[in-house]
Amino acid sequence: MHFISLISYLIVETGPDLQIRIKYTTVLIILLISVSLKGQDPHFSQFYANALYLAPSFAGAIEENRISINYRNQWPAVSGVFNTYSFSYDRYMPNFRSGIGILATYDVAGSGDLSTTNIGLLYSYDIQLNREWHIRPGINFKFTYLGLNYGKLIWNSMITARGTTPSVYPPPFEGVADVDFAFSALAYNDRIWGGVNFDHLFKPRQSFYGDWDTHVPVKVNVFGGIQISRRGRLLNRYSEVISVAANIKYQDRFWQSDLGLYYYRDPVIFGLWYRGIPFVTSQAGDAIIGLIGIKTQNLHIGYSYDFTISNLIASTGGSHEISLVYEFITSTLGSRRRMFHAVPCPEF
Repeated sequence: MHFISLISYLIVETGPDLQIRIKYTTVLIILLISVSLKGQDPHFSQFYANALYLAPSFAGAIEENRISINYRNQWPAVSGVFNTYSFSYDRYMPNFRSGIGILATYDVAGSGDLSTTNIGLLYSYDIQLNREWHIRPGINFKFTYLGLNYGKLIWNSMITARGTTPSVYPPPFEGVADVDFAFSALAYNDRIWGGVNFDHLFKPRQSFYGDWDTHVPVKVNVFGGIQISRRGRLLNRYSEVISVAANIKYQDRFWQSDLGLYYYRDPVIFGLWYRGIPFVTSQAGDAIIGLIGIKTQNLHIGYSYDFTISNLIASTGGSHEISLVYEFITSTLGSRRRMFHAVPCPEF
């Protein structure tokens, strides 16, 4: 009620400071709405093409080196921009049974460029339980920054017959910097994998006005799958694989569930996902995702499209996603190659 009274007062009050109050209050409303929406993390449909974003346990879960670049354009038909960029590098260190990595993400939304930047350092350790099963705990310690380009916002007082004029009032806030932490665990053998990731354990602040009660909620991510069929020659990588996988997320009372199928026949991979499984999601029947990719020994290139099937079907324009993953070896592994046990999940 106090908030409604404040808005009513600003609307009916007159005077030279009215425009200033309206501007600042409008910014506050926009930020409150935006922060509420941004409480949900950016989402990638190609989970395993951005494995370090999915869980830090995947750091170093390759033969030696990996570079991953990901781009997602969500809802292009909606006014403004909703783009997410991601870059990561990770390396496996067989002498220490460990993996290290760095992950940087940049998410921008709206015409005011409300952005979230995260830069994290990752570590994982491979524990061999027996001849078949491995467990990889992982951690991600990261720096996070929330920003807004106030100069790109246009107010009615700035519009003139000659175009727009810049605002003479400085922004009433600054960007928000904080630190965050994530922990994950991954279990796998040569056919089955499954894991859980707990993100935003430090609950970083997300308020431009110093409100300590406004923070990023903890996110829990449960994922896994199985290779149900595969063919290949002995001692060579498989030339044909069919996998089933699932991914379930929970954050701030919202659930999202994905169930999908991958078919790989060297060198092409196809994928089909359904997002919004009834009773395991907050938005049943959300989207159908189609994937096509090329997988070679070192290079993986993928494209996916989210086709919206909810009541937003005519408004969003779906979502486009592109991934590029390059794996390479810089040293002679020799006998250490036998120590590496690959996670059997798809590359996209």
